[in-house]
Amino acid sequence: MNDIFIPRKDLDVWLAKIAEDRTVYAPTRQEGAVVYRPYAVGTKVELDTMPTTSPKEVVFPQNETLLTYKRTGGAETGNTGVETRETLPEGEAVVFGARPCGVQGLLDLDMVYNNDLNRDAYYAARRENTLVVTMACAAPRPTCFCTSVGGGPGETQGSDVMLSPLDDGFVARALSSGGETLLALAPGSPAGDKSDQAKGVIEEARKAMGAPMDLNKVRENFDRCFDDLEFWDEQSAKCLSCGACAYLCPTCHCFNITDEGSQTEGKRLRSWDNCMSYMFTTEASGHNPRAAKSMRLRNRIGHKFVYFPETHEDSLACCGCGRCIVSCPSSMDVRQIVKAIQEYPDDQE
Repeated sequence: MNDIFIPRKDLDVWLAKIAEDRTVYAPTRQEGAVVYRPYAVGTKVELDTMPTTSPKEVVFPQNETLLTYKRTGGAETGNTGVETRETLPEGEAVVFGARPCGVQGLLDLDMVYNNDLNRDAYYAARRENTLVVTMACAAPRPTCFCTSVGGGPGETQGSDVMLSPLDDGFVARALSSGGETLLALAPGSPAGDKSDQAKGVIEEARKAMGAPMDLNKVRENFDRCFDDLEFWDEQSAKCLSCGACAYLCPTCHCFNITDEGSQTEGKRLRSWDNCMSYMFTTEASGHNPRAAKSMRLRNRIGHKFVYFPETHEDSLACCGCGRCIVSCPSSMDVRQIVKAIQEYPDDQE
């Protein structure tokens, strides 16, 4: 399918058509933040601002019920048991207006939860029934560094439709059969010269980001500075261990499981967890192998830039979206930590 041009004034018409058969999760402004929420006719969609949250929550919810349980029988019958019922997700969805970095986060989650060796039934049910309409970045923020970790303002991998913004509308391109189905509903016309205009916008956005960071020595130097506690104390000095970085990150995938209810009935929940929390690695005995926040930060950085790529085809567990920088209450910058590792002196022991 060739590129089509969708005027801004017709965007709601397209969204309404898609929403007839699928739940559409689009970025909307709520209480000062831009978050993904189900679209309904009349919803104001925010496409010109990087969303505060990522599309991760659509396929990997912050809280979800895995199953419900109910006790059956009792002492009077002598036949006590537990009846369980899975609550697998149903229905089809569309993530609308995801940025390329957010889509890279979904690809990283696929490597963990939906691959040849492991298939999380809950994640897979959502992921396999979700199409992604991506918005190319025309004006990256100063905190964006996607080009340093393999991405870019117009990266198309993992998307079903790519939208490129112009002043009066969007150039749209289908990238999959599902994307063609979505674009068939759009009130557009052949893009013509506007396709070249869109390419120019994306190229200017890439140039505005400047030269990518040099990461060629991060893995090697991480091993060398691993036991330098003074180095990690310095890097973590400002950290509050609040976990905002983990909760907003498109690639973080740690979770906790709890049972809530009574002795007779209740539900089993899966909820996001974060590695910067003191309780994250606290064992039942009370011992914590990462009691210091410097150790927890070391593990977080190591996971994203060393451990994950070693086990997942060299893919970094960082998409360069900068959300952790923007929302950190103490203004920590992951780029500076990575830079310090990259520049760790060769003669340092």
